[in-house]
Amino acid sequence: MNVAVIGATGRTGRRIVTALQQAGHSPIAVVRNLTKAQQQWPNGGVDIRLGDVTQPQTLESALSNCESIICATGASPSLNPLDPFSVDYLGTKNLVDAAKYSGVQQFVLVSSLCVSQFFHPLNLFWLILYWKQQAERYLQNSGLTYTIVRPGGLKDTEEGGYPVMAAADTLFEGSISRSQVADICVAALGDAAAKNKIIEVVSRADQSPVPYSELFRCIP
Repeated sequence: MNVAVIGATGRTGRRIVTALQQAGHSPIAVVRNLTKAQQQWPNGGVDIRLGDVTQPQTLESALSNCESIICATGASPSLNPLDPFSVDYLGTKNLVDAAKYSGVQQFVLVSSLCVSQFFHPLNLFWLILYWKQQAERYLQNSGLTYTIVRPGGLKDTEEGGYPVMAAADTLFEGSISRSQVADICVAALGDAAAKNKIIEVVSRADQSPVPYSELFRCIP
């Protein structure tokens, strides 16, 4: 399957590209900085395309012949109060519109735990959770087949434990490795049990390993 990864050079995006390769998919890295991407994958094996969610005119060619999308973009902390609106909401909206035009079959969005909690401390960063929730709603109402993954705090290291999944607005604390989030996003592709669902996920040391397909089926 040809899968576009938006935000592919980010800390989560890089892991999604690797997970796609390990699962036998063909990753397409949609990036703003071609030089950075070419340094990331100097030996080929990844189709690198220029695309910026804040510039919708760049997205049509970037999504050509893509069957699915995994979006792992996110505003970085900055002094610009418009960044979360521009990237997390408007950028995702642009990507959803482009996906519909391009005939994408499934849109997997990496969002965040606690997006429904307006008074969460993270909203002090220019309402970042609020704008992520608005992006979720736009995707849900788009008519596209979607899977929204809401991970807990993202960790770069593997600290043991296995994922716990729950329905929307169920989990309010916890963390998970970026690699596990990447694996979950890739596992959701084409899995009927993951379609049109919001999936909250954290990792817990006392959790036994369960196939992702079974975890997806437990989400209403």
